[in-house]
Amino acid sequence: MSKRSYFTPLSVVAVILAVVVGYLYFAEGEDISAQRGPGAVTVVGAPARVMEFRDTIEGLGTAQARESVDIMARVSQTVREIYFSDGDDVEEGQLMVQLSDREERARVQELEFRLAENRRQLNRLRELAQENAASRSMIEEQEVRVEQTSAELEVARSRLEEMTIHAPFSGKVGLRKVSPGQLVRPGDVITTLDTITPIFVDFSVPELHLTSLRPGQRVIALSAAYPGREFIGEIVSLGSRVDPVTRSISIRAAIDNENRELRAGMLLRIQLERRVDHTLMVPESAVIPIRTEQYVFIVNDEGRAVRTQVEVGRRQPGWVEIRDGIQEGDMVIVEGTIRVRDGLPVTVTER
Repeated sequence: MSKRSYFTPLSVVAVILAVVVGYLYFAEGEDISAQRGPGAVTVVGAPARVMEFRDTIEGLGTAQARESVDIMARVSQTVREIYFSDGDDVEEGQLMVQLSDREERARVQELEFRLAENRRQLNRLRELAQENAASRSMIEEQEVRVEQTSAELEVARSRLEEMTIHAPFSGKVGLRKVSPGQLVRPGDVITTLDTITPIFVDFSVPELHLTSLRPGQRVIALSAAYPGREFIGEIVSLGSRVDPVTRSISIRAAIDNENRELRAGMLLRIQLERRVDHTLMVPESAVIPIRTEQYVFIVNDEGRAVRTQVEVGRRQPGWVEIRDGIQEGDMVIVEGTIRVRDGLPVTVTER
C-alpha cells in the first residue's frame, strides 16, 4: 500500500503566499516604527509653589474650667429654699441656697439686745463715776461684759451667714443634687459651678521643644464632638518643672469659648504652632529617593523630562519642602515617574 503524500502543489503555493504576506507586514511595521521614533509618555505634573508651612507640635489635652468648685454646705441643716435651676448662669455673690436659720436668727437677735443693754449699763456707770458714785472696777467689769457679748454676737452672725450659700464667682451651675427639706451635711455636694469662658486646656510636649515654647503662641484645639471645627487659643503658662519620668513639660493654653461649646473634662487634640514659614513645596509623590540622594523629574521647555537632584527639608502630609535644586514654577512630574527616563519626551497633564 503506497503512502499518501501530504505535500501537494496547492499547499506549497499557500505556504509561499503566507511567508510573503508576513514579511511585507512586519517590514512595513518596522519602517513605520523607525520613522516615528520613541513615543512621548503621558504623565501628571504640578508646579513647584511657595506655600505656607506650619511647624506644629501635636498632643492630647484635657479641658479645664478657668474656675471650678463644688458647692457644699458648711453645716448640717435642712434646705429651706433653692434659688437656681440646672444649667443656670449665676453672678458672683448671688444667693443659691437658703438653709433653715430660725434658731440662728433668734440667737443673733438675743445677743443684739444683750449688747445694747450692756452698753447702756456701761454708759450709766461712766456717768456715775463722774459723780464718784461708781468705782473704776465696776466700769472695767462692765466693759468686759460688752466685749464678751460683742464677740458672741459676731460668732452668732457668722453662724447665721453659714445658713446662706452664695456663688463665689460668676459661672454656670451644673445639676442640682438636693431638694428643699433635705438634710445636708458638710461635704455634701449641692451642685457644681464652673467658669468656662475662656476654657483652659492642659497638655504636655517633649522637653526637646522647650526652647521654642513661650506664652502667647497660637494653639488649635480639635474635638471629636465637633468634626471639622477648630477652636483657637494661645499658651498662657508653662510648667515650672520637666517630668523626670516622661521627660515632658506641662503647658496650659486658654481657648476662647464664647459660645460655651467646650466643657470641662473634654479630650482635645492640640496643634501647637511653633512657627509659620513660606517655603517652596512640591507634592510628596514627586520626590524619588536614590540611595542617599533625592531627585525629581522636571519638564523643560522642550517637553522633555530632566532628572534633577534636590535638597529636601521638612515635610507635612502630602508635601515636601525643597531647599535647593529647583525654582518656583518649575513643572515637576508627580505621577508616572516610573515610566520616565532622563531626556524622554513627555506629555504633561497638570494636576
